[in-house]
Amino acid sequence: MKIVILDGYTANPGDLSWKELEALGELVVYDRTSADETVARATDAEVVLTNKVLITKEVMAQLPRLKYVGVLATGYNVVDIEAARQRGIIVTNVPAYSTESVAQMVFAHLLTVTNRVEHYTVQNRADRWTNSADFSYSDTLLTELAGKTFGIVGLGNIGKRVAQIAQAFGMNVIALTSKTTLPEGIKKVELSELFAQSDVLSLHCPLTSDTHHMINADTLKLMKPTAILINTGRGPLIDDQAVADALKDKRLYAFCADVLTEEPPKADNPLLGLPNAYTTPHIAWATVEARARLVKVAIDNVKAFANGKSQNVV
Repeated sequence: MKIVILDGYTANPGDLSWKELEALGELVVYDRTSADETVARATDAEVVLTNKVLITKEVMAQLPRLKYVGVLATGYNVVDIEAARQRGIIVTNVPAYSTESVAQMVFAHLLTVTNRVEHYTVQNRADRWTNSADFSYSDTLLTELAGKTFGIVGLGNIGKRVAQIAQAFGMNVIALTSKTTLPEGIKKVELSELFAQSDVLSLHCPLTSDTHHMINADTLKLMKPTAILINTGRGPLIDDQAVADALKDKRLYAFCADVLTEEPPKADNPLLGLPNAYTTPHIAWATVEARARLVKVAIDNVKAFANGKSQNVV
């Protein structure tokens, strides 16, 4: 069978291998594929792997041989699932491969705000400490996490792991979740309580019509002006302009994000130039360990499909 990977570069920029797929058929790997290249590149393919390239109803209609779409991610909103079902096309994803890496990034961001290691490192490379009158100096607020309240939206695999780490720091954990049974030490609260009580609020819920812009001008008014907001979930969970306005008006202490509404963002994104907004370029998932798990499971998914025993079907 013909196997086409439409945008393999971010998952595997060259340090991992797709060779196991070559044993299953003819493999073609593209680093990136634009929307107007998708159909031409996937023509005659029975298996297509995609990360961010959209596989829409219209695309499927032009790919009569397509039998399988493998999403190189956990989220599968890039595929029209209903259209795939109607056409008998199997769609799979890669669940839970990045849990540890994303949880790690949450606290990398949080510690950036509370401890400012990079800030002081940059200063001291420029001899700030060398020229200090005292053995110690600080020009930022330094705060402890112990005893503070960590709020979480969504208690899936990542949310639960983040909660464990927050508890290890001595933080009180509260959560907005649909689950009825929560891990020990986590208190379930309603949205208004979550926003009002959280010293740190971290988003780990899916992007749906209900969660789109759940962080907006109105909900931001419920938060403490000393609060830190963290988004490693999906960019559109927040209203960029509303968060930027809250930061400028000192109604929110800091915003940390690994995801933005548009990626890559435009130069005029209101969050990019703010000193109390900290952004990383959607890399929480991209540790070498997480990418290796992603590639392995993606390959195993194709093998299972080829053997008539599909796994991780969405």
